[in-house]
Amino acid sequence: QVELAESGGGLVQPGGSLRLSCAATGNFFALYVMGYYRQAPGKQRELVAVISDGGSTNYADSVKGRFTISRDHAKHTVYLQMNDLKPEDTAAYYCNAHHIQTRNDYWGQGTQVTVSS
Repeated sequence: QVELAESGGGLVQPGGSLRLSCAATGNFFALYVMGYYRQAPGKQRELVAVISDGGSTNYADSVKGRFTISRDHAKHTVYLQMNDLKPEDTAAYYCNAHHIQTRNDYWGQGTQVTVSS
């Protein structure tokens, strides 16, 4: 089992940047595909970006070229660097850990990102 602690959300102007962090506690961090999802009011939760232990990444089309996901194996931490933020990026962002063997999913508490002038 893994527990996830998120940080880094906030209010930013359009065109600005934020970096989200997700620190995982527990064993076998390498067995998890890590990712970020987001949910805007009245909308379904959607995938933003995921990264495997080997560093393979996948992004939603809407964030390609603007967001970068990375993971620090020594710190058991995943980062989401968000650049050129747009108002439509406003949402609650959730860190996810997906166990590659059991297929169990674990979620962070969520962090709010608001892009507004």
